[in-house]
Amino acid sequence: MNPNLKYQLHPWHGVEIGEKAPEICTAFIEIVPTDTIKYEVDKPTGILKVDRPQQFSNVFPALYGFLPQTFCDVEVGNLCMEKTGRTGIIGDQDPLDIIVLTEKIIARGGILVQCIPIGGFRMIDQNQADDKIIAIMKGDEVYGSWHDILDVNEAIVNRLKHYFLTYKKGPNDTENRVQIDGIYGREEAYEVIRRTQKDYQNKYELS
Repeated sequence: MNPNLKYQLHPWHGVEIGEKAPEICTAFIEIVPTDTIKYEVDKPTGILKVDRPQQFSNVFPALYGFLPQTFCDVEVGNLCMEKTGRTGIIGDQDPLDIIVLTEKIIARGGILVQCIPIGGFRMIDQNQADDKIIAIMKGDEVYGSWHDILDVNEAIVNRLKHYFLTYKKGPNDTENRVQIDGIYGREEAYEVIRRTQKDYQNKYELS
């Protein structure tokens, strides 16, 4: 890091995902399980902002944020179409979302966490690929032995799945806006991360 740096780095563009990515990644955490507000990074400034209050009884089930210098666009949309046989899918034009599991209570967001991806949800939101990578916090004493999504307790997977299927659904909605088309393991999670890195390079580094 530049010792003469006078300003905080933008968490999306200024922070690196890590030299060992996708096996070990740096994640920026926006939301923790105790939050009743949905926070997200303001893309122009990099400052954490209030997106919206949680309107219903949804509780964030784990640390939630994104992987720096990733972008969901053509490459990740193509991968989703390859895996599902669907057409017309594009990325959601956001950095790649990540859920980080840990036994520790972390009381605030706006922090960087070293994590190890072990799988993910192939989520589709109105024809947009909106993958959710599942990872464990590096060095976690309880979850540190998990290497793939198959190692994760089924109850935890179901809790995460239920949250993402319902967090945009109002009490009078009869249909889900989002779909989880599949749950994948570590190797596909690596591929999703690589694709979003390529999408980021195409969008921001080669323009």
